[in-house]
Amino acid sequence: MKYKFSKCFFSVFCAFSIFLTCFSTHPLFVSATDMMEQAEARKNLPVETNEIPNWPEGPAIGAEGAILMEANTGTILYGKNIHQKLYPASTTKILTCLIAAEQADLNDLITMSDEAVFSVPPDGSKIWLDVGEQLTVDQALQAILIASANDASNGVAELIGGSLEGFADIMNKRAKELGCINSHFVNSNGLYDENHYTTAYDLATIGRAFFNNELLCKYSSTPKLHLTPTATQPDDIIEFSKNKLYAGGEYEYEYLVGSKTGYTDEARQTLVSCAEKNGMKLICVIFKEETPYQYEDTVNLFNYGFGNFQRINIAESDSEYVIDNANFFNTNNDIFGSSKPILSLNKEDYIVLPNTADLSDTDSSISYDVTEEKQIASINYTYEGVKVGSVSVDLATEAVSTYQFESAVSGTTEDGNGKPENTVIFINVKLVIYWVLGIAGCFIAIFVLRALLNNYHFGKKRRRKFRKNRRRYKGFRDIDF
Repeated sequence: MKYKFSKCFFSVFCAFSIFLTCFSTHPLFVSATDMMEQAEARKNLPVETNEIPNWPEGPAIGAEGAILMEANTGTILYGKNIHQKLYPASTTKILTCLIAAEQADLNDLITMSDEAVFSVPPDGSKIWLDVGEQLTVDQALQAILIASANDASNGVAELIGGSLEGFADIMNKRAKELGCINSHFVNSNGLYDENHYTTAYDLATIGRAFFNNELLCKYSSTPKLHLTPTATQPDDIIEFSKNKLYAGGEYEYEYLVGSKTGYTDEARQTLVSCAEKNGMKLICVIFKEETPYQYEDTVNLFNYGFGNFQRINIAESDSEYVIDNANFFNTNNDIFGSSKPILSLNKEDYIVLPNTADLSDTDSSISYDVTEEKQIASINYTYEGVKVGSVSVDLATEAVSTYQFESAVSGTTEDGNGKPENTVIFINVKLVIYWVLGIAGCFIAIFVLRALLNNYHFGKKRRRKFRKNRRRYKGFRDIDF
């Protein structure tokens, strides 16, 4: 009996040893101490942006992949393994919700199917919807972004894509349209699949569109979900967000615009967030970090960005491309009165530079590859080889009232003190140009005839004096009148 017991015990011991050997490398069987040691080791991984000359040195963090991107210009302020394929976990849901906000009506009803309900693990994030229950798209967005509900994500996917697989196709198509280059999605919720991956750069790129939506920003910064019972959903659902960046959280960040957490054993802690301060809007992505350092990394990167970089408005600062000085259509006392220039730099566009740099340290080039109707070109800026933003060259959208040449109105107006001002005459610009060209042609013909008849020789033309700054002349070459 003792022999049998010893033999049985030995067999169980051997089996358990083999089990531990086979699975000891799986995340579930790696101790918390080992995880923290791995995170500490990741702090030594290179930060690509620290290699840029004259660029502010970024913090060492335990995330395997991270990015800090300025939302409006796309300027990368901090980058660490930004193109490495990693598992996003529930941060996937910002793409799911973006597509829902773009392609569905908020009042559309979602009917939960058997697959939508039971294809998610029971121990995952969910709001315990049942088969046949219904909720609106608006309620689903709240459930997804506040409670990270996997079942609601599946419901949205089936409504829009017709099936979970069909929605995955829509996700991949939309990701490419937004500019993602190393992503592939197979589900709407981010549950682990080896073929479901993205990068810090791609998720930040998706975030630029997501955090530009006011409703999505609102829900992704709301700490409490409360869905009241309806005729198609009988439960009073109350859930609280686990995001500690929100107001009242341990890592509350006052400039936060929105944020979405994520976790699976394979992905570890993931986090995508957006913050805005003094007109600068930053997006931060943290991939493969250990709790609670995904929050510390995010706060440190936001503080790094806001503390070391500045916005520079191009229309107000760059004298190299001052189209307003092209006085063909805009002079102080011409017959065109207060007419505006045909072209202008967009007054809202700006670039982002380190605090230690200024506009004179940048290089610029003109591109005519533009898609907006009122744009004819864009001026792109780089600093130390890094793209830092652009400004569009726009056609004028406003025009003063004009009159036909033969019915021109003239008169004397008074200023605020009752004193007479200069007479202003408004005329039809196109008609005047035709007249000017016609008169000029007549004068040229007369001069040519006189030259032929009187053997008149023109004196040498004065050579045009080009600007000393060749780059400035190059900029004017195509856009200055």
